[in-house]
Amino acid sequence: MTINHGILSQPGEGDSYSVAGDITTIKATSEQTDGKYALFEVVLAPQLGPPPHIHSREDEAFYIQEGSVEFYLDKQTVLATPGTFLHSPKGQLHSFKNIGFTPAKMLIWATPGGIEKFFAQVGTKVENSSVPPLPITPEVIERILATAPEYGIRIFISEPGISQ
Repeated sequence: MTINHGILSQPGEGDSYSVAGDITTIKATSEQTDGKYALFEVVLAPQLGPPPHIHSREDEAFYIQEGSVEFYLDKQTVLATPGTFLHSPKGQLHSFKNIGFTPAKMLIWATPGGIEKFFAQVGTKVENSSVPPLPITPEVIERILATAPEYGIRIFISEPGISQ
């Protein structure tokens, strides 16, 4: 919702998508921020996270709200717990994983905005952020790998010699 040239997103509001083991809820879109940024809340399933990847268009900033998330930033490993803030500039190889046994929750700011459209395109819309994520299938992985280059994202698969 836009209010007096600002944005108001109440708890539970925003479009939610199941995206490969997490639920991403878009709290502020690039359209609402004149392209300056996008903000989304991610509920990350236990023992899951994206493979190493590089964004060529946007910086990402992460604020951990719940759980323990292990970040890999280039060759550095950082354990992030509630209250931790991390910034990953565009061009940095990074990934993260919920190392706990309960869901982790974090806010992600992307500047400039636009990356939220990737999550909407590759994800499956769900009712809200409290639903469990849908299973990760070969079709989901293929859709992500095929769509990532359109958004300037290069994904590195864990199998030797394979990257997108």
